Amino acid sequence: MNLGTWEIILILAGLIILFGGKKIPELARDLGESLKEFKRTVSSIQDVAKQHTKKIKGLVNHEP
Repeated sequence: MNLGTWEIILILAGLIILFGGKKIPELARDLGESLKEFKRTVSSIQDVAKQHTKKIKGLVNHEP
């Protein structure tokens, strides 16, 4: 999905009308914090999955 310049301008104008200029920085900050927490959680889940994969491979290969 490619957004052109006019589409982005239209979306930003709609956000300003909907939320007001003062609220947008707060919403952007909250969105950034949410994305950071989501990435941290995904990374943690991947680490746990890798640990379990190593354990399973060790059991299959009969390694202690």
